[in-house]
Amino acid sequence: MSEPGTLFPLSAPAPASLESGVAALRADLLSPGGPRISTMRNYRFALLQYAPDKEYDARRLVRRLVDELRVAEWQVLEVSLQKLLLDRVRAIGDAAVAALVERERALHAKAPERALAYVREKIASHIEGPEGIAADVIRLVDRFAEKDVADPDRALVLVGRAGALYPFFRSSALLKHLDGRTHGLSVVLLYPGTRKDVTALSFMGRLAPDRDYRPRIYP
Repeated sequence: MSEPGTLFPLSAPAPASLESGVAALRADLLSPGGPRISTMRNYRFALLQYAPDKEYDARRLVRRLVDELRVAEWQVLEVSLQKLLLDRVRAIGDAAVAALVERERALHAKAPERALAYVREKIASHIEGPEGIAADVIRLVDRFAEKDVADPDRALVLVGRAGALYPFFRSSALLKHLDGRTHGLSVVLLYPGTRKDVTALSFMGRLAPDRDYRPRIYP
């Protein structure tokens, strides 16, 4: 059963691993000596990993954490990768988007895998690399750091809705481009995927495991 207007069932508890991951993240962010989500002060990145089918559970738990941080007078910047992706697609122009959709439908009728490859090729060129979505995130972080952040130890950049980038873009590439561009703020990426070992993550549980992750992974 849900409250009116919400997508988050109140009667269904979140997985214990996700609950513990958010709890551990909360404890490390609110550590008396300052955030300790990383052992490197100049690399304050962390990932909160969760199963892709637990997206709504993750959002609900993270919303509670964000509300708690703001009550404690933290500044929190919430970045939606889905919004940034859609903004990039819209920037192509209505005619180009319509042509892309029409071509994708025609290919899908013959071979779905070709249709996906076609869309991936066309979209990836607009979002990959240092001038792609990473640049959009950096601009948001720059503005946040310059206008809103009084104390870097009480500020958080929360990057979510990463599933929208599948299969166009790997989150490890995003973190690589953000490295050194976050003004020393704590950055947490909500990561829908599966964990294969201590450092290997499979984005959306579909892509080959990626071991190119330096940040701490919660839980």
